[in-house]
Amino acid sequence: MTVHFIGAGPGAPDLLTLRGRDRIAGSPVCLYAGSLIPAAMLDHCPPGARIVNTAPLSLDEIIAEIQTAHDAGQDVARLHSGDLSIWSAMGEQLRRLRALNITFTITPGVPAFAAAAAALEVELTLPELAQSVVLTRTPGRASTMPPAETLTAFAATGATLAIHLSVHNLAQVIADLTPSYGSECPVAIVWRASWPDQQIARATLATIADAVAGKPDRTALILVSQALAAHDFAESSLYAQGYDRRFRPQSADSKFAGGEA
Repeated sequence: MTVHFIGAGPGAPDLLTLRGRDRIAGSPVCLYAGSLIPAAMLDHCPPGARIVNTAPLSLDEIIAEIQTAHDAGQDVARLHSGDLSIWSAMGEQLRRLRALNITFTITPGVPAFAAAAAALEVELTLPELAQSVVLTRTPGRASTMPPAETLTAFAATGATLAIHLSVHNLAQVIADLTPSYGSECPVAIVWRASWPDQQIARATLATIADAVAGKPDRTALILVSQALAAHDFAESSLYAQGYDRRFRPQSADSKFAGGEA
């Protein structure tokens, strides 16, 4: 018996990986985060599967469901939205499973920030503007932030910020970021990226509050970066004429000539 933790992606059913689909199809028990997993994802469950919405369950109750399946020798598909490596609460479940000697696998999923960038039709790391993406959030009821992980600290880097679980705290986000990024820095907020009811707001730090008035206060990602609205950015050297690289040596004297590594 194995518990298969599966990143179900940002919302669109066809953004589930093939591995994730196959592991759902092979598991007679499916535990899914019902508040964020589209119902169509459950169509991959085998006929007669036991399907449990974990949204109203405590951690103890979730582990109890897994223990019951374990005792019956049944594999479990454990679905979380997005990718499991960030804000999935997977870590505490893995700790419990290790203590119980229950085996598990982990299948990554498409993260929300990638789906949001696709919806905005942007690259988040443009040459000379931003070469780092910081995935962060603001403090919430479910989890505090370590003292050194503040928006002001991250803003000092000038990196692209992907701020999760914080649209309800937008006023503080704006106040923390404006001193470093400037009031004209581009901002985009994407609600329910890749879902049919996806919404997008584009503005600046100075105007984003007015732009989102009346919009939902949850299930949104805030992106802040000069890269969001750049048009005259430098091109990378990767495909530049004359750039010497392994797959395109520029001369017989190149260290890459002759297929060298």
